[in-house]
Amino acid sequence: MGTMLQARGLKPGECPELLNLTKPEADQAVHQAYVEAGASIIQTNTFGGNRYKLGEYGLAGQVKEINQAAVRLAREVAGDRALVAVSIGPTGLLSEPYGKATFDHFYAAFAEQARAAEEAGADLISLETMSDLQEIRAALIAVKENTSRPVLAQMTFEPNGRTMMGTDPTTAAVVLEALGADAVGANCSGGPAELLSVLQEMAQVTSLPLVVQPNAGLPRLVDGRTVFEQTPETMAAYAVKLLEAGAWIIGGCCGTTPEHIQAISQALQGKKVVVRPRQRYSTLTSRSQTVIIAANHLPVFVGERINPTARKKLAQDIRESRMQMVLDEARGQVEAGAPILDVNMGVPGIDEPAAMKQAVIQIQGAVNVPLSLDSANPVAIEAGLKAYAGKALINSVNGEEKSLRAILPLARRYGAAVLGLTLDERGIPATAEERLAIASRIVQAAEEYGIAREDVYIDCLVQTASAQQAQVMETLKGVQLVKEKLGVKTVLGVSNVSHGLPAREILNSTFLAMALGFGLDLPIINPFDQRMREVLAAAAVLTNRDQYCGRYIEQFKDYAVATKPAPTAVKTEAIAAAKPATSEAADISIKSRIQQAIIDGDRHSIQELIQQALALGLKPLTLVNEAMIPGIEEVGRRYEDQTFFLPQLILGAETMKAGFEVLRPLLSSNEGRSVGKIVLATVQGDIHDIGKNIVAVMLENYGFQVIDLGKDVPTIEIIERAEKEQAELIGLSALMTTTMPRMAEVVSEVRKRGLAARVIIGGAVVTEDYARKIGADAYAADARAGVLRALELVGA
Repeated sequence: MGTMLQARGLKPGECPELLNLTKPEADQAVHQAYVEAGASIIQTNTFGGNRYKLGEYGLAGQVKEINQAAVRLAREVAGDRALVAVSIGPTGLLSEPYGKATFDHFYAAFAEQARAAEEAGADLISLETMSDLQEIRAALIAVKENTSRPVLAQMTFEPNGRTMMGTDPTTAAVVLEALGADAVGANCSGGPAELLSVLQEMAQVTSLPLVVQPNAGLPRLVDGRTVFEQTPETMAAYAVKLLEAGAWIIGGCCGTTPEHIQAISQALQGKKVVVRPRQRYSTLTSRSQTVIIAANHLPVFVGERINPTARKKLAQDIRESRMQMVLDEARGQVEAGAPILDVNMGVPGIDEPAAMKQAVIQIQGAVNVPLSLDSANPVAIEAGLKAYAGKALINSVNGEEKSLRAILPLARRYGAAVLGLTLDERGIPATAEERLAIASRIVQAAEEYGIAREDVYIDCLVQTASAQQAQVMETLKGVQLVKEKLGVKTVLGVSNVSHGLPAREILNSTFLAMALGFGLDLPIINPFDQRMREVLAAAAVLTNRDQYCGRYIEQFKDYAVATKPAPTAVKTEAIAAAKPATSEAADISIKSRIQQAIIDGDRHSIQELIQQALALGLKPLTLVNEAMIPGIEEVGRRYEDQTFFLPQLILGAETMKAGFEVLRPLLSSNEGRSVGKIVLATVQGDIHDIGKNIVAVMLENYGFQVIDLGKDVPTIEIIERAEKEQAELIGLSALMTTTMPRMAEVVSEVRKRGLAARVIIGGAVVTEDYARKIGADAYAADARAGVLRALELVGA
């Protein structure tokens, strides 16, 4: 739609959606062209029709008017020849903790837009070009709850096969299916070849219809005109491959003309879609990782240690809204191999929903594994689910009707899996058969709420051998019965068996081995217990789950039998209190901890660590050069290696910024001077600035003085400000090919005036060839590259 409207006179900087009111004939001409080309679905001119995007043009109060006009215009053209899909794009906001937008912000905006569209007669809703899993979660829930229309849920992917925020195709498909999307897929991105591999990966984990709308390749400016590299014939050839990969709905995004659609339509004429068998995976996800719980995959477990029960220090930290120990536990458990973490904020007398939200947001920023949200309070569970960008496990529901009514709707709404405890108002039954009966009620109720069996986990409840020895085997019999009769996954809190007895690790590991033999799928354990990890690794070999014993060999190639059992817990307090033997060791220790805090994105401890370093006598400049800069450089390296993604890059930069707030007043004028001044701007006619804003944060934390002029900035304003500030650098951003010529204007004006400022350009549509063509001094493909080019240009 956008490409075609530009050809019909849409000016740079003009609101495309406003044309629904001011130039309806332009909209309808585009719709007519696509219908005549053979399109069976046409999309409305509403991609930026939410309150936040329209608000950038002063139109936030016209969401309903604009969206309904767009639907009516499309409906008049479509008649009975095509369906009308409402195009809903992102808000342009970053979600917490990388920005300030919450689930509720997103939900309200998308609900408003979707309601308006349905009222006007839209046939279906198309969520498009989403790069943040949290944003599309809120959008999908909002649309499903506020309309009755089918929803196509699509994300946009970078050349590395992940979204800008790091979500992979598998995770996207798993989460969106769990939330109730009617079709999932991808749009925009680099072109059909890029999205073919994305679709093939999605097809492995979902049997939903797949939808794909690739760009007609990447755009180039040729003689001042935007040209897309893919011809109609090439797009048509790829359409056949996309169909074979599982696509049921195939279209085009940027640069796709009626000629492209006609070629695609003709190429697909008479061909049948591929019907894939129903997938039955049990999965949990984070924002960028999916864990599969299945008998033909390696065993997985839940780390149990983020739980304040009987842990006074952790409970006190939670009570005081300090999450440092929680984050330390999260990182430590993941380093010890935990693929899933349980999160419990059950401290009496606190605002548990607020604590759960805070914990989920911060843990997601610290580690990249799925979470199990553990609470008896449904309000706390929902607070965590709202904040969680992924598919969580709810811990827990039980057989009481009150519990089922409170928890199961939350699991359905937020696309979560649910853990069912085999107890009810009468307590824990004495026999395995009675526990099976409760489990059956939970599974049946879950299915009535629309929760699939693969998303139900049953816990037959471990009781202590010290108090109820006869019940230990009854629990294991219950596990076996649940597996045989219900076919759902099973969970046990293994460590409960040994409470009150000495040498607990011996009992725990033995019981774990027995439980695995009875069919346990997902043990909840202490990841720091070496015996437990050994049992899991050995069981994977003996049950043929560790193919060719590869994981086992890697884990134990240097194994030596210990004379003493490994400690079963990380002594956080003891480690924190331990004092290095020498002042030199202390210096090294604190510097490495500061560096690690930046790598971890630990904004909450960095200032305290720097204060500790200063108290040891370390100089501010030493901390900058030997701890902070190496830390942020390591973050950058991991980003380039694709072991870190944009969220970690942002958190690392924000952590460094927090550290500098302590050090800046202490640096001498010479030490504290900036590396250089840079004027940043999104060029005139372009209102996109998320990428530029991220670059600004990164540059500030490398010592640049950033003068950010914002978006839609006229060339003369950029030049005059650079001249006034005597800036060494000018950084320009553009997201649309129609605004790229403004970059050439800036470069030309810089040369004409003889300014010393060097010009760096970047943005989704900008290329290195274009930078060379217009005489820019450097091209930056992303935020990390922007920093590196800036440092090179100032000789830092």
